[in-house]
Amino acid sequence: MSIFTEIIKELKFNTRYRKTLMTEQKKLDSKAPKVGDIAPDFTLYGIEGKDSVTLSEFRGKKPVALVFGSYT
Repeated sequence: MSIFTEIIKELKFNTRYRKTLMTEQKKLDSKAPKVGDIAPDFTLYGIEGKDSVTLSEFRGKKPVALVFGSYT
């Protein structure tokens, strides 16, 4: 096979793969809250699993900011 044939095969694969990823992303996006929606309720637990905080406890009382990241 020529290098040209290999490149064409790779491009076709990448195009199908990207389309699949885009389809899956659209499915996930459709389930996500929209701008202005009330955030879904959830509960977070402390490191030892004893203490918990639920988002709805703050609704109408205090603003809540969630920070996802690594502090290493």
